[in-house]
Amino acid sequence: MNILLYLAVAVVAIAIGSLATILVQRSLARSRAKTIIDEATREGEVIRQKQELKGREAGMKIKDEAERQATQRMQKVQSAEARAKQREGQLNQQQSENQRQRNELDLYRQRLEAEEAVIGQRQEELDRLKRSAQDALEHISGLSADEAREKLVESMKDEAKTAAAAYINEIMDEAKMTANKEAKKIVVQSIQRVATEAAIENSVTVFHIDSDEIKGRIIGREGRNIRALEAATGIEIIVDDTPEAIVLSGFDPVRREIARLALHQLVADGRIHPARIEEVVNKVRKQIEEEIVETGKRTAIDLGIHGLHPDLIRMIGKMKYRSSYGQNLLQHARETANLCAIMASELGLNPKKARRAGLLHDIGKVPDEEPELPHALLGMKIAERCKEKPEICNAIGAHHDEIEQTTLLAPIVQVCDAISGARPGARREIVEAYIKRLNDLEQLALSYPGVIKTYAIQAGRELRVIVGADKITDAETENLSTEIAKRIQDEMTYPGQVKITVIRETRAVSFAK
Repeated sequence: MNILLYLAVAVVAIAIGSLATILVQRSLARSRAKTIIDEATREGEVIRQKQELKGREAGMKIKDEAERQATQRMQKVQSAEARAKQREGQLNQQQSENQRQRNELDLYRQRLEAEEAVIGQRQEELDRLKRSAQDALEHISGLSADEAREKLVESMKDEAKTAAAAYINEIMDEAKMTANKEAKKIVVQSIQRVATEAAIENSVTVFHIDSDEIKGRIIGREGRNIRALEAATGIEIIVDDTPEAIVLSGFDPVRREIARLALHQLVADGRIHPARIEEVVNKVRKQIEEEIVETGKRTAIDLGIHGLHPDLIRMIGKMKYRSSYGQNLLQHARETANLCAIMASELGLNPKKARRAGLLHDIGKVPDEEPELPHALLGMKIAERCKEKPEICNAIGAHHDEIEQTTLLAPIVQVCDAISGARPGARREIVEAYIKRLNDLEQLALSYPGVIKTYAIQAGRELRVIVGADKITDAETENLSTEIAKRIQDEMTYPGQVKITVIRETRAVSFAK
């Protein structure tokens, strides 16, 4: 029992000691917390005082900046007010100046109106005097003002035409004096340095045979041989009563040549039948094709022309079998090429290009196809396709004026083509066409008023026009010759040039009896 009491007392004592310890610790914590709170309060007060000090300083700065800006604004406002006052003074001064000028303009307008009134009165007086003078002139001349004006205009037109014709003639005479001599010299030298020969071709070839017995063999049984020949060559073979001759007719000269050579080989061999005919014709055709290429190459080499396209070489060779107005086309091309080279050398141009253009200018006459184009334009397209230079193509296309001439080669080729084609013996002309051309020349000149007679002489290269002396004046004869020449140039086709001579004469006839 005592032990238990002792234990209880001991437990109570321990509890009381622990409680005392807790109470002491709590008291210490309260004192420490109070100390921390006091320190925090003091620090907060210090911070508040510092912030208040900074705020006062910032407020002072803001106040000073605001006062400075307000001062600047005030200064600007004052300067703007000063400028506005100055501008107002200037505007007042300008307004007074404008008012003064307005007053001066009003005064000037009044003076002008007064002067216009005076001028109007004087104009009315002048019109009255003009009408009276015009009435007097009409009364004296017996013509109205419009009639007199028309007569004056007509007389001035006649004087202007006469003066213009005289001036044109003076210019033409001067140009002829300076240019005609050199031009003739160049053309004559070019012609003299080219050897020419006349060649006549047509659309038939005569094949000569030794005896008329061969005609029957050529015809064959029931005409089978001649039909085979015509079918293989495309040429009409005419066997008639002409002794020792057979006529080969066709417009393609290459085919005619193939037919001639095939006939020659068949007659020489003696074996004439359809199978043999076809074999020989094919063989001759190959030979002609080879000869065409060889002729083109030889022509290019002879003329010193290099780098031609194979198609152009072949067309040049085909020219050998083609004629134009009876003139062999290859001979004409060679002749034109040489003339072009000589004329280009005389004029200081490139003779090689001129010779090349002259040789190729008529390749449009020997195409493989037959398009609906003039031969000059067709030749130009062929040359362009074969990569010829632009000046060569233009010279080919422009040598008959189908297109515009853009280089100096074009007129040279045109002139040399005319020289080669218009020389004596170069071309033959059908009699009917020749007579028709002469009649057309004479009738064209007869269509003009005042013309009495016309004569086409020198193979149509000169036209003499006789006019009535009582119908046309000397000045009008000059205009008439120019008009006729221009109309012939525009409406007719002719070789070379045509000289127009207008003759006006007065004859006095009397008889002694």
